[in-house]
Amino acid sequence: MSYKLALALLLASSGGEHAAATAAGQPAAAVSKRPPAKGSVLDGIWSFATLTPFERPAELAGKPYFTDEEAAAFVKDTLARNDRDRRDGGAATDAARGVADFWFDRGTGVATWNGRKLTSLVVDPPDGRVPPLTAEARAKAAARNASNRDGAADNPENRSLQERCLSFNAGPPINIGPYNNFVQLLEMPNAVVIFTEMIHDARIVWTDGRPHLPPHVKLWLGDSRGRWEGNTLVIDTTNFTDRTGFRGSSDRLHLIERFTPIDANTLTYEYTVDDPSTFTKPWTAVLPMTKSRERLFEYACHEGNYALPDILRGARYQEKQPPR
Repeated sequence: MSYKLALALLLASSGGEHAAATAAGQPAAAVSKRPPAKGSVLDGIWSFATLTPFERPAELAGKPYFTDEEAAAFVKDTLARNDRDRRDGGAATDAARGVADFWFDRGTGVATWNGRKLTSLVVDPPDGRVPPLTAEARAKAAARNASNRDGAADNPENRSLQERCLSFNAGPPINIGPYNNFVQLLEMPNAVVIFTEMIHDARIVWTDGRPHLPPHVKLWLGDSRGRWEGNTLVIDTTNFTDRTGFRGSSDRLHLIERFTPIDANTLTYEYTVDDPSTFTKPWTAVLPMTKSRERLFEYACHEGNYALPDILRGARYQEKQPPR
């Protein structure tokens, strides 16, 4: 059985969710169909690796785009700075770098958007920086940081979601990471499946008009509903948990994503973050993608995670030691 056929059967078996939600009083949205096209405009494996910083560095303030010469110099400097195989700091520095450069896949160029080379993936606000946190979000961050400082290795609850293989840059929204910067899109008659190489999630985006889940139902990946605006897939995602925590976001996070094909081999991914509990205003980032001939492989994030018991065992050992 092919991968796409298996997903189609899964989607068909999930159709009861639409009827159940409507019966529960949720209004059904209008079905949004993509205009006829020769084959899918989204199907395929897409790479989004880039050296463009997520936020604009201070030294590039007021400069949203690189010239070709500036981009080439920035790429050269970034690749040299990130090279973990260089031997220029002695044995201790080499050991601290830890992992060989072979394991990383950050890309080899900067992102191009509307024909221009970006100095940051954040494009709104115009300064290329995520807006300041609200007072509520700053208080939460301070409490979280204090907890981590006081007992960073004491209990499983103190360890990060990334370390525990629960959440990473896989999205939503999708973001660049040190490796596995690939996503596979599979377009179905009534849904689009977003399968990220990082971690292990296949997000189903329904495009058949079904409503969002009731507000009290919270999901790690949120509740995604899609519609077509021409050949652009627009995804509206709500119902996040308060632990999803995209850059400190709350369960009030409302995410709008857009996948827009530019040509057969180029796709623009754009998302807008609206979370009044966390950010003082909405903000937008773009992440250009290119079609790839690569295949996706299992991301072996080890759920057994032998390091975690060892860390906790060390904390228990320290607790038994007499005060100094």
